[in-house]
Amino acid sequence: MPSLKELSKTPSKLTSGHRLCAGCAESIIVRQMLMAADKPVVVSNATGCFEVSTSIYPYTAWSIPWIHTAFGNAAATCAGTEVAYRSLKKQGKIKDDMLFAAIGGDGGTYDIGFQALSGALERGHQMLYLCMNNEAYMNTGIQRSSSTPEFADTSTAPAGSVIPGKQHSKKDLTDVIVAHNIPYVAQTTFIGNFKDLHEKAHKAIYTPGPAFLNVLAPCPRGWRYPSEEMMNICKLAVETCVWPLYEVIDGKWVLSYEPKQKLPIEDYLKTQGRFAHMFHPGNEGTIEKLQKTVDRTWEKLLSRCK
Repeated sequence: MPSLKELSKTPSKLTSGHRLCAGCAESIIVRQMLMAADKPVVVSNATGCFEVSTSIYPYTAWSIPWIHTAFGNAAATCAGTEVAYRSLKKQGKIKDDMLFAAIGGDGGTYDIGFQALSGALERGHQMLYLCMNNEAYMNTGIQRSSSTPEFADTSTAPAGSVIPGKQHSKKDLTDVIVAHNIPYVAQTTFIGNFKDLHEKAHKAIYTPGPAFLNVLAPCPRGWRYPSEEMMNICKLAVETCVWPLYEVIDGKWVLSYEPKQKLPIEDYLKTQGRFAHMFHPGNEGTIEKLQKTVDRTWEKLLSRCK
């Protein structure tokens, strides 16, 4: 696998000049994922922030074949394109080796697009599905999704004097995907020198069969943080074990990183306005409950990775 220094010299498959917000993680994530591919790539992109911001007519930030799909069928579109490619290659009409990737946010992955995703994984298509997980429907007004953490303040689960934000636990989609028994599943974000994200993207895109990457993608609008704090928030998500880094390779659980000293979740929560109400008098129980959830999930992961 080429070094990051070598990769930085390769032509970008996603150019600058898109219209994503300052402090948004998504362009960095996709650029790193595409750097891992040294063959032609076809991307299927669900409707959402990333699709809208990289393809505002008459402009595009894409320098590779890119398909805009509806909110719920990015995986189905990618799967169909991959099957068509295999047929055309078998007929001798296409000579090049090609790679296929589908991209969706958590709304288009955890919720609306889950049926198409589950079907594509079960059928075993040669494709990578990348979930850029910003934990809400950010493009349409910061509505809660099943990826939104418990107690987070969103437009459809607002924090008030009676109800302190979202009242339901976050869905563990990575675990659900593992249950599909596909060759490669991983959870990551970008911290430090991007090594974890890049290496997992490389493994995923070259895995024989379907692969899934769940990548935490902070959103400055929805999470309410200063744009320059993006990297710090990613690091705190990992150091508090709110977002642990691991991979599941052919059913084997592998821990990618274990904090030397696991930080309390307050260190992560206090960086974001969506959790500010949890620190108000009378809401102390929300932090305690969320800490217990994180601790329980972390211990379960450690036992799986032994």
